[in-house]
Amino acid sequence: METSETISEFYERNVNNITFKDATTPGIGHFNVFSRDDCSLITPYSRRDYYKISLIIGKGKLHYADKWIHVDRPALLFSNPVVPYSWEADDEDQTGWFCLFSDQFLQNGNRLGNLQDSQLFKIGGTPIFFVDDEQKKSVSEIFQKMMVEIQSDYIHKYDMLRAYLHLLVHETMKINPAENFEHYQNASQRVASLFMELLERQFPIDSPEAYLKLKTPTDYAESLSIHVNSLNRSVKEITGKTTSQQITSRIIQEANALLQHTDWNISEIAYGLGFEEPAYFTNYFKKQTGLTPNSLRNSLV
Repeated sequence: METSETISEFYERNVNNITFKDATTPGIGHFNVFSRDDCSLITPYSRRDYYKISLIIGKGKLHYADKWIHVDRPALLFSNPVVPYSWEADDEDQTGWFCLFSDQFLQNGNRLGNLQDSQLFKIGGTPIFFVDDEQKKSVSEIFQKMMVEIQSDYIHKYDMLRAYLHLLVHETMKINPAENFEHYQNASQRVASLFMELLERQFPIDSPEAYLKLKTPTDYAESLSIHVNSLNRSVKEITGKTTSQQITSRIIQEANALLQHTDWNISEIAYGLGFEEPAYFTNYFKKQTGLTPNSLRNSLV
């Protein structure tokens, strides 16, 4: 299946002596704030299932599907569960702060309920903002207040933390977003490679309940945060096949494996591969192979 790093996995990878559950409050969701002093110098290219706002003080590169940007001065980075990215530090001198929070925490604050739709988090938006010394000082003070508040016993501290988050968002909206993104010399190669990697990560299907989530070129384009036309053009240029052909080929490959090596019935296989009705799967499989799923399975007996 498509994999996104969970908050729990983030803690396993980055944080000692504290777990995801330790920082999760029933009915409120998850919020935490950290110093970047011990942050990872390299993070893998992937989606995250949480929101994160970072004040990056230190040089490095942010990589997206078809572009990258050199962070050579203090910057604010906004990441969300939709847009995958990776970070590559240029050196070990990394400081600053970051906070991460769940969708539940976001939804519990009425004033922040539409944050997903703001320019700071939207698909295709520019999530990086370079800050000057005065802005860096102002933003740093907000993060420092968050770090003090998260340790307090104040009964309404999460309301305070949402207020600080709200203030951080508004301070950022005063800043012009970064525009100096670079495009890869062979952007088509990179996009096609990321697509093929994402396609392969959908498999194997381990159970009928673990159904295929990404089924169309549009699904994959949205997961990579690029336009579907760009995805189609890149995949065709590099592989010689359309995006749809690549998806179909991999689904049929998996269908063959499930028919030959499991005792799942046709309905279970159909559902696992993302088909709402067994008849749709049967017609799909026959169109691609000339055989029905049952006839293939019977021929192996």
